[in-house]
Amino acid sequence: MVYFGKVITAMVTPFKEDESVNYDLAEQLAAHLAENGSDGLVICGTTGESPTLSWDEEFQLFQVVLNAVKGKAKVIAGTGSNSTSEAIAATQKAAKLGLDGSLQVVPYYNKPPQAGLYKHFQAIAQACPDLPIMLYNIPGRTGQNLLPETVASLAEISNIIAIKEATGNLDQASQIRCITPAEFAIYSGDDSLTLPLMAVGATGVVSVASHLVGNQIQQMIQAFETNQSQIATQIHLKLFPLFKGLFCDTNPIPVKVALKLQGWDVGGSRLPLTDLSEKDSQAIKALLSELALI
Repeated sequence: MVYFGKVITAMVTPFKEDESVNYDLAEQLAAHLAENGSDGLVICGTTGESPTLSWDEEFQLFQVVLNAVKGKAKVIAGTGSNSTSEAIAATQKAAKLGLDGSLQVVPYYNKPPQAGLYKHFQAIAQACPDLPIMLYNIPGRTGQNLLPETVASLAEISNIIAIKEATGNLDQASQIRCITPAEFAIYSGDDSLTLPLMAVGATGVVSVASHLVGNQIQQMIQAFETNQSQIATQIHLKLFPLFKGLFCDTNPIPVKVALKLQGWDVGGSRLPLTDLSEKDSQAIKALLSELALI
């Protein structure tokens, strides 16, 4: 069975002042995350600002991060697209690099029906049969919900092994768990729902907060899995204000501010994302201070 781990960080893409990708800093950040609680890294996902990266930039990031963490953390490439042929081409190219998996987002904007979603993911999986695939369901961004019954059908394909479930709907996650094999992994797509989803059978989290508190999130999951639910709850409640605070504005704007407060010069975000307001920046600073993160 392929195993991506418990805590997978959806890594930010660092930019220089001229908004070019800072590959050196990406390498350093990836190594740091692998040493501080991250079992795996998603590169060029939503948090990595994939909509404004070129494919050339993305593939260079895949290679840089793979070299930085090989043997220490799994590297999962965000190679999804709302064009099936484009997703296949990108995923095939990523597979040749020796990456550990691919994150495939529900096609956005064109809102395919469930049959279309099934055929989209089936085609990608069949084109890359040796690459493990994690589905990514985030209807708030894509405009379409990948329903549990469709997930269950896709889970029958041998290299579709997991889903990042970011609907915020515990009932939907429960339904997926009811109708998929035990080895099919469910990952929370929201830090604040990691512990609740673990209670209904999730494996772990694809996290934003793990940039800052990866070790603590690992401790929370390990506590839950060793029947120390009270300790897990205590960690969850301690981190909960940070989990929510990092989404005071569109991700990854707030987490980049938080990283800069810690001394990581990750730069801003490319348009159409903008800078965080001064009020929200001060709120992020207060949260980090309260948790002794700065």
